[in-house]
Amino acid sequence: MPSTLMLARWEFAIVTIFHFFFVPLTIGLGFLVALSQTIAYRRHDKGFEQLTGFFGRLFLINLAVGVVTGIVLEFQFGLNWSAYSVFVGNIFGAPLAIEGLLAFFLESTFIGLWVFGKDRLSPRLHLATIWATSLGTILSAFFILAANAWMQHPVGFRIEHHQAVLTNFWAVLGNSTLWESFAHTVLAAFATGGALVLGISVWRSHRDRGDLEASQTFSRAARLSGAFSLVSVVLTAIAGDAQARLMDSQQPMKMAAAEALYNTQRGASFSLLTIGNLKDTPIFQIRLPHLLSLIATLSWNGKVLGVNQIQAAQVAAHGKGSYVPVIWLTYWSFRIMAGAGIAMILLGALALYLARRDRLAQHRWFRAAALAGIALPMVANATGWIFTEVGRQPWVVYGVLTTPRGVSAVGAPDVAASLFGFIAIYAVLGALDALLMVRAARRPLEGGADGPGEGADAVVPGLIY
Repeated sequence: MPSTLMLARWEFAIVTIFHFFFVPLTIGLGFLVALSQTIAYRRHDKGFEQLTGFFGRLFLINLAVGVVTGIVLEFQFGLNWSAYSVFVGNIFGAPLAIEGLLAFFLESTFIGLWVFGKDRLSPRLHLATIWATSLGTILSAFFILAANAWMQHPVGFRIEHHQAVLTNFWAVLGNSTLWESFAHTVLAAFATGGALVLGISVWRSHRDRGDLEASQTFSRAARLSGAFSLVSVVLTAIAGDAQARLMDSQQPMKMAAAEALYNTQRGASFSLLTIGNLKDTPIFQIRLPHLLSLIATLSWNGKVLGVNQIQAAQVAAHGKGSYVPVIWLTYWSFRIMAGAGIAMILLGALALYLARRDRLAQHRWFRAAALAGIALPMVANATGWIFTEVGRQPWVVYGVLTTPRGVSAVGAPDVAASLFGFIAIYAVLGALDALLMVRAARRPLEGGADGPGEGADAVVPGLIY
């Protein structure tokens, strides 16, 4: 049987990736629903009122599943990573408490007012509730990322009695890693919501062509979401580029592993694609000269450290052992993430091109591409998380605490039982979420609703509360 450590890592990865399917979608959809309701309010636009209700229902379903899976994720720290929790509890307590007491309660309170208050609140106040909900989802991401950024680049602490003790909370909130990752994550979430709205809108615009008003309404949603998605993914790429330079200075091993760069180079080339052995004898390679040095240092002949040299430095600083992450997983997760992002840019640009010619839903191939494009940001988000976390190994807190030292003292059979239990439960939960989302996407537009229609009021809030 695999070790407790390996099973615990697999369980945390599966639980986190599953949860992370819903987090960006919740943030992105919440913002787009708020934007749609704002357009409806300012222009007295019936079409955007209908779109607010339609996509608001999808937002609620996704939010419900995201809340459930998020609670399970936090319990993982006590179940399988109790030694880690004891070590970082003094640091993690503040941002996670603020996330629960401020962001989550802000989000949950105002989503209730938005759902149940559409006939009881003034239009302006009702609009404010959805913006407060959207703000809550973004603040929640900020404080969760504050905890994760500390794991990537620990600041504002000292070690006392084998525990990390917080000495400067503002240093934790001012962590450069936090702000770079927050910008990248939120922009990627906007792109995720935009891709979902674009795919569904293009499909519904064609499917509802017998109802001219509905078809035109979804066509307007497709135009808005196409532009929104394109701008978001371009800004995400720019934020990611800034993250790369920060990563090169803070975690050079992750940068070297992402490129399978084993020896230090100046003017290092960037590997677009390598087939075969990443270390010695690749079968086929496509490389762009000097690009890695430009990404890492903004210099044509900048110095990029290699895996072997960083390993030697880590051994000198921390003692014997391997400080090299799984190279192939780090290398390929980065390329899948970047490839999905490039595909999203092309899809968004194509959507704008076709929209200008009023042919957005006329081409069967584009409708298929737009629907398939819903998965692109989810693939990018998942592989981006894998790259970020796997590339940090063997550290659970970079340079301070190794992953093996953070695991709980429980038997492998117990962890295996919980692992398979979570897989079974999440399979059912994922299927239920997909079924509800598809059913909601097939529903006809309802007239003049500021929020979800009465049918959703009876079902979705029950899932949340």
